[in-house]
Amino acid sequence: MPALVSRSESFSYRQLAERTRRFSRLALAWGVEKGDVVGLMAHNRPEYVAAWLGLTRVGATVALISAHLRDRSLAHSVAQARCRLIVADATCEMALAEAGAWLDPAPEIWILGQGTRPSRSLDSLLDAQAPGPLDPASLPVVNLDDRALLIYTSGTTGLPKAARISHLRIMMWSRWFAGLLNASPADRLYNCLPMHHSVGGVVAVGSMLVAGASVAIAERFSATGFWDDVAHWDCTLFQYIGDVCRYLVSAPTHPLERSHRLRMACGNGLSANIWTRFQDRFAIPRILEFYAATEGVFSLFNVEGRPGAIGRVPPFLSHRFPAVIVRQDVESGEPLRDSRGRCVRCEPGEIGQALGRISSASGQQRFEGYTDKVDTEKKILRDVFEEGDAYFATGDLMRRDPDGYIYFADRIGDTFRWKGENVSTQEVAQVLTEFPDVRAACVYGVVVPNTDGRAGMAALVADDNLDLAGLYSHVSARLPAYARPLFVRVVRELEATETFKAKTRALIEEGFDPGRTGELLYFDDRAVKAYAPLDPDGFARIASGAIRF
Repeated sequence: MPALVSRSESFSYRQLAERTRRFSRLALAWGVEKGDVVGLMAHNRPEYVAAWLGLTRVGATVALISAHLRDRSLAHSVAQARCRLIVADATCEMALAEAGAWLDPAPEIWILGQGTRPSRSLDSLLDAQAPGPLDPASLPVVNLDDRALLIYTSGTTGLPKAARISHLRIMMWSRWFAGLLNASPADRLYNCLPMHHSVGGVVAVGSMLVAGASVAIAERFSATGFWDDVAHWDCTLFQYIGDVCRYLVSAPTHPLERSHRLRMACGNGLSANIWTRFQDRFAIPRILEFYAATEGVFSLFNVEGRPGAIGRVPPFLSHRFPAVIVRQDVESGEPLRDSRGRCVRCEPGEIGQALGRISSASGQQRFEGYTDKVDTEKKILRDVFEEGDAYFATGDLMRRDPDGYIYFADRIGDTFRWKGENVSTQEVAQVLTEFPDVRAACVYGVVVPNTDGRAGMAALVADDNLDLAGLYSHVSARLPAYARPLFVRVVRELEATETFKAKTRALIEEGFDPGRTGELLYFDDRAVKAYAPLDPDGFARIASGAIRF
């Protein structure tokens, strides 16, 4: 029975168990002890799973480090985890060597594949280990509460934090999703998401393995090769993030896009305007959207398939749900407090920050935190509704409708304030991408001299014949005046994280200055009620206050 398959290597359940034991025995031979941190830096492949399963079996904590990191960012991730040694793909060897300049001491590096130093090659060492069952007497006692993994949160603006993941958390994720997907040995899930993240590396894999099903692993997502892979592996399930679905909807027609056996797509971040187009075009019978955070203390599941919703809590059960949406001060980035110093719950339709109640007595509601204690404490809000309580601050803005459906609005920090109103970047981007000529949009706030707050700006990937007049009419009809982008920048592509979240730091820094962008810029010319080209002279007039908004 196949467990993990790919274009380059495949493991049956027996072979996966044997490979896992080889990693365990090698770790024991190295003297790895319970609690030691071993970094794993590799691209998507079946052996990735065997490595961390085998290392955690002997009590090690495995830090899942992105194979795409370089220089100081890579050194930061290694230092945060305090890695004793690192197991890496040969393709990562040079990057690790260069990052060593910022590490003291630099950890040992062991290489999977053909590296530059044969003495550090793992292949022959692993092959030399016995594949049979391990002797329990040679192993430390590993409990569900023990730390298994460090998974780095993927931010768009700052350095990642290493979240602590216990064995209990891995088992809960795996069992939950196996049940929600109704997975069985007849299923095969297609996974093209990064395996150093919780969804691609734990949820997608773990849910299938506990159900006796199979996982088809792609090294990376490819819009052109997606349907070839799904057909080749005869997949019945697909793990997505929203932007993967958007890329597929934007891609040219593929001859196999409806010739498949997919019965369900499961994931998060699928916006309402893409949901129906994705489901109808590709004949996906069911979509299971969910909300969760790697380090979070609650989850939501949209089992009823309401497009755009991330879950539903019926009103009669809301008093028992461990999460709440509270009013948020966008400028301070903190929840609003009343005269007693307590947070204020949002009414239906109001946008606020979602908080999750922390409880040490519950596995799901236990906040396991990060490797950095300061980062851990920053995520905890205390005395929220009563003295002594504690809640996890998700950093996510949400709203609830009268029927109990919950919708994701934005990330705190992405939302900005203009003309005394809060603007959700995600909601504006959704409106922009509904215009036919726009293929992708990233919305952010920029500083305009002599004004308060931040003005809306949008970077668009668009067709060559972008209809600016039509776009202006579209946003004017769909958005209130304060939310309409004052500036539009047309780009060839949007730089994104490995989970396809647009990186905004450089865009915000370059702002609407034509001298810094080197790309087509337009501004909301109120005199003619249209997006007009923005040249250096126009920029100077805006900066001096000659043009006001």
